[in-house]
Amino acid sequence: MIDAIAWKFQTGSQWIHLPEKYGNWRGAYNRLRMWAIDGTWERVFTALIAQADADDDLNWAVSVDSTIVRAHQHAAGARKKGPQPANRQTTPSAGPAAD
Repeated sequence: MIDAIAWKFQTGSQWIHLPEKYGNWRGAYNRLRMWAIDGTWERVFTALIAQADADDDLNWAVSVDSTIVRAHQHAAGARKKGPQPANRQTTPSAGPAAD
């Protein structure tokens, strides 16, 4: 069952294309959902991380490359729909006065 679930996520294929050697795709899909809902996956991953940490076999490496991180269109300064607010009048700062 775990091999079937791993195959699905490794290939990115649809469940219906699960090879016959893994059994019925509906069974694998339903088992994945049940384990996600009842917290089985969380317990498995927590135990695996704890074991790797105890064996000093845990390396955390996080790398974010800005070429693959996409910003939402609103983050780029795109105008929003609807009426625009009136410009507020700017006032001089309270800094030292110029002579």
